[in-house]
Amino acid sequence: MTHDAPPARPRVLGAVVDDETRCVHYRTDVDIVAIRFACCGEYYPCHLCHEEAAGHPARQWPIAERDAHAILCGACGAELPIASYLGVDACPECGAAFNPRCRLHAHLYFETEG
Repeated sequence: MTHDAPPARPRVLGAVVDDETRCVHYRTDVDIVAIRFACCGEYYPCHLCHEEAAGHPARQWPIAERDAHAILCGACGAELPIASYLGVDACPECGAAFNPRCRLHAHLYFETEG
């Protein structure tokens, strides 16, 4: 009988402090999301981590690309589509709670209408 290893999680860059993607800027129990930035395709825990480490300006995900898998749940490792993430307060795969205050920063990562 063979046991397949679980798929490797994408790497998360920046000032990460634990294996659930918390960083030095945001590290409460519910800060378990990393975002794959549209500009470089790399995951960072937050906009401040990207600003400090990426070496280039951040670019928002266009509204037309809401189906892109650009959200990493730090609890289970699921990569979620942007549209799914924007509509929930918890991971649809494992049920882990996400920080509802992240909505305050959504415009830094995703184009918004209006």
